[in-house]
Amino acid sequence: MSWGTELWDQFDNLEKHTQWGIDVLEKYIKFVKERTEIELSYAKQLRNLSKKYQPKKNSKEEEEYRYTSTRAFLATLNEMNDYAGQHEVISENMTSLITGELTRYVQELKQERKSHFHDGRKAQQHIETCWKQLEASKRRFERDCKEADRAQQYFEKMDADINVTKADVEKARQQAQLRHQMAEDSKAEYSSTLQKFNSEQHDHYYTHIPNIFQKIQEMEERRIVRIGESMKTFAEVDRQVIPIIGKCLDEITKAAESIDHKNDSQLVIEAFKSGFEPPGDIDFEDFTQPMKRTVSESSLSNSRGDGKSEPKFGGKSKGKLWPFIKKNKPPPPPPASASPSAVPNGPQSPKQQKEPLSHRFNEFMTSKPKIHCFRSLKRGGAGPEDFSNLPPEQRRKKLQQKVDELNKDIQKEMDQRDALTKMKDVYIKNPQMGDAASVDHRLAELGQNIEKLRLEVQKFEGWLAEVEGRLPLRTDQARRQSGLYEGQNTAAVNSCAQDRESPDGSYTEEQSQETEMKVPATEFDDEFDDEEPLPTIGTCKALYTFEGQNEGTISVAEGEMLYVIEEDKGDGWTRIRRNEDEEGYVPTSYVEVYLDKNAKDVYKSLQKISE
Repeated sequence: MSWGTELWDQFDNLEKHTQWGIDVLEKYIKFVKERTEIELSYAKQLRNLSKKYQPKKNSKEEEEYRYTSTRAFLATLNEMNDYAGQHEVISENMTSLITGELTRYVQELKQERKSHFHDGRKAQQHIETCWKQLEASKRRFERDCKEADRAQQYFEKMDADINVTKADVEKARQQAQLRHQMAEDSKAEYSSTLQKFNSEQHDHYYTHIPNIFQKIQEMEERRIVRIGESMKTFAEVDRQVIPIIGKCLDEITKAAESIDHKNDSQLVIEAFKSGFEPPGDIDFEDFTQPMKRTVSESSLSNSRGDGKSEPKFGGKSKGKLWPFIKKNKPPPPPPASASPSAVPNGPQSPKQQKEPLSHRFNEFMTSKPKIHCFRSLKRGGAGPEDFSNLPPEQRRKKLQQKVDELNKDIQKEMDQRDALTKMKDVYIKNPQMGDAASVDHRLAELGQNIEKLRLEVQKFEGWLAEVEGRLPLRTDQARRQSGLYEGQNTAAVNSCAQDRESPDGSYTEEQSQETEMKVPATEFDDEFDDEEPLPTIGTCKALYTFEGQNEGTISVAEGEMLYVIEEDKGDGWTRIRRNEDEEGYVPTSYVEVYLDKNAKDVYKSLQKISE
């Protein structure tokens, strides 16, 4: 089966067919190229999708990835990134193994096809030239034969005519002989040309054209084989990445199977557990009997002799509900209508709780020194340094985290110091390598940094130990020493071992002012926490709206009626009460006070006794 023998007369059709074959190959190259572009685009979109949902560094999202479900999602994102990489590999391999190779092959194929058909046209032109020569020789032979016949007929006519001279007859005879000779020559030439053409034609159709068509056939068959191999490569490129893609999918499945709902539930507990006990029952308060502030000696001694005192924060019910009490903030400027001289500038620090004027408390004040101190904190956007704004359990975790970070910093500084020490030893042994004194300054800095970090660690470990309840009860002297130590290291932190109390006697968790301290119950705590609310000495009407924002203040609305429990002592503040759970200070110029004369006299008498 050969094109040279079977298609010897289909030169033009073969030329069209081979051109169609090249067009098919170029179409396949274009198809593969578009496939590679799709793979690259898909890989890029997958990477962008994975990047879009990756947690941002130093953000709250990073904390969310401690749960197994979110870690599994993060693993899925990472695997999708690898999955996208395999599609990039597909695109690269198809480009190099198919598109690039076929593009070069098409160029070579076009050159080869052009050469073969050029040879075919050249052979075709040669046989056409031979045919023309044969036709010309044939026509000349035919013409000469006709001329010879006419000359012979003329000679015979002249020879038969008696009126024609002998010279004319001889001339006609010579002319007939000449024409016959020319016809013989043309015949010989035609015969030679015909033999030559037949030989050329035989070589053309049985040698030259078959050879040329055979080469064209081989070229076309190579093209068909090449496109088949490219299709196999197309499938093989995909098949090569299937195991890796399968591993990516297996990792995603493994990540999904690693999700532990119980562990995530426990992490929620660790993240939000406050460490507080639920509030207890609220005692019934009987308002049918007038409130009295006298406590008998027997009740005082009984309360001391029970020996079952618990740390309390303010009153009984208030101590249990303290996490839900609204926190007060610094007060705003007074209204424009208020008199500048009448409106106080505000306290320099939060108002501390006033001591109740009761016989029992006066007795305690004369027998034991009163301990009231507040820890000043480093103020900033991030809250207090000792994390006192957090619940106990969360505070413990933050302190432990801070201690671990400081220990890591210490280790880094120590590693640098060890490296510099070794460098200094090398310089001492080999002075030509460097000056040993050049590292002394840096070593001194590292030593100071390590010492500072160790002091910070001790400070945070102290707070951590207090939170965990590992420290023994500290005496007043130890507290003063602790306050001195912390003041030197934090520049704004003072020790306070006394339970914190707001001006209304209830414990508040102020986020930017105080630090919670766990101290074992003492007789002082038992006696101090059993105090009763101050009696009212009158009423007042709010002249302006006041938003209590400082600790110890209380918000009032214009026209609101409230109870007065303590007069202005000259500092510009009056202590008032709204109900049993809400009391605090307001600027005296913001209210109009109506004092009860009898209650006022009793209050002054008790005040003189306490002084």
